[in-house]
Amino acid sequence: QVQFVESGGGLVQPGGSLRLSCAASGRIFRNYAMGWYRQAPGKQRELVARISSGGSTNYADSVKGRFTISRDNTKNTVDLQMNSLKPEDTAVYYCNYALPGPKYWGQGTQVTVSS
Repeated sequence: QVQFVESGGGLVQPGGSLRLSCAASGRIFRNYAMGWYRQAPGKQRELVARISSGGSTNYADSVKGRFTISRDNTKNTVDLQMNSLKPEDTAVYYCNYALPGPKYWGQGTQVTVSS
């Protein structure tokens, strides 16, 4: 079992950047694929970025080329670098396992992109 704590969100103007961080505790997660999810107002939660245990990455089409996911297995952290932010990126962002099975969600971190 792992608990995730997300941080780094905030208010940013369109075209700006943010770096989100996820700290995991409770268990080592180096053997598991990890992902960043987001839930926008009135929308279902969606997986926007995934990184495998070996470091391979995948992105939703909506963020491809703008977001970069990375992990540090020594520190049990997963980061999401977000560039060229758009208003439609506004959401609560969560980190979690990116694999089948039940998810236990933390509080997430709010990202608001607005001028």
